[in-house]
Amino acid sequence: MVQVELAAFTTALICLAVSSAAGVWSALTKPGHAGGLRGTRRAAGLVHWVALTASLIAVTLSLVLRAIQTGHGPFSSMYEFSVAFAWGIMLMALIFSRLYRLRLIGLIGAAGALGLMIFAANLSSRAAPLMPALQQSLLLSTHVGSAVISYGALAIGFGAAIAYLFKSPEQPEAEVLDRLSYHCVIIGFFFLTLVIILGAIWADIAWGRYWNWDPKETASLVTWLLFAAYLHARLTRGWKGKKAAVLLIAGFAAVLFTFLGNYIFNSLHAYN
Repeated sequence: MVQVELAAFTTALICLAVSSAAGVWSALTKPGHAGGLRGTRRAAGLVHWVALTASLIAVTLSLVLRAIQTGHGPFSSMYEFSVAFAWGIMLMALIFSRLYRLRLIGLIGAAGALGLMIFAANLSSRAAPLMPALQQSLLLSTHVGSAVISYGALAIGFGAAIAYLFKSPEQPEAEVLDRLSYHCVIIGFFFLTLVIILGAIWADIAWGRYWNWDPKETASLVTWLLFAAYLHARLTRGWKGKKAAVLLIAGFAAVLFTFLGNYIFNSLHAYN
């Protein structure tokens, strides 16, 4: 089973590389090109979507096989959560690209997930015994699953915000990117709130307190406050466009800080 899991992981990595390359080619070939180039662009777009979908299936298989082997969700190591994070990005990319009919979102998802999978490939994939605090498997699986969906949606919103900054506000695609990033934050914020609530319940069970001001807890709270500020500014101050994009980017920087926190500070949430 370990070999099948490794094969699924490797397949996902290869498919993501193919999807990213095809997505770049499709994006660089302008729609106005005639003849062979137009057909090449269409073919590249098809390869991009097929490879991205195949990657999601392969990563799903890898995570399921891992859960069968270990008896718990992807929360005992940085390797497991990195793979799950990549899964969340791919899922959100496929959903939002279909909803908005925007090729760029698929490319953002493929590139982001590929980066995470390469990162995971350089980590130890050895399954270690769970520490006592991590043995509330159903609660922890729900807690981490919410984080995966939240981070995946926020990653797509972040990519859309970056893309927006390179567009002229007069371009129709710019308005779509601005709206898409806002909708990503709505979903990401909802699940991030769930992450904090479930984490507090877990903390009370594991450590006897709902909140310990642990560095990773504090980083999650700061992240939540930044996205709360984004939604507040958007809804009550009418922030759109560049100002909203910059605030979203700052919020996602906090997501990455929280994600990589194990390498920055000592935490009750630490894992290898």
